[in-house]
Amino acid sequence: MAATIQAVDLRVREITMSLVISDDLVRASGLSERELFLEIVIMLFRQDKISLGKASELTGMHRMQFQKLLADRGICVHYDVAEFQEDLNTL
Repeated sequence: MAATIQAVDLRVREITMSLVISDDLVRASGLSERELFLEIVIMLFRQDKISLGKASELTGMHRMQFQKLLADRGICVHYDVAEFQEDLNTL
């Protein structure tokens, strides 16, 4: 059985996409499905493909919790003007 990861991209319109990762790859990584998903989200964040807010949403973590995880790994949080404006709007 393969691991299936589902994600929603809200930038353009809601699209549900399934990503199937073979059990061999999951086993070879030495990670659980959840840990592998977390690593994928962190990689996308580091490459500026998704925002901090989107990354924390996808992982189901509070934004501060996700930021702490990044800090524990020595990963800088790139917080831009758009994210600041989003936070202001939320407040």
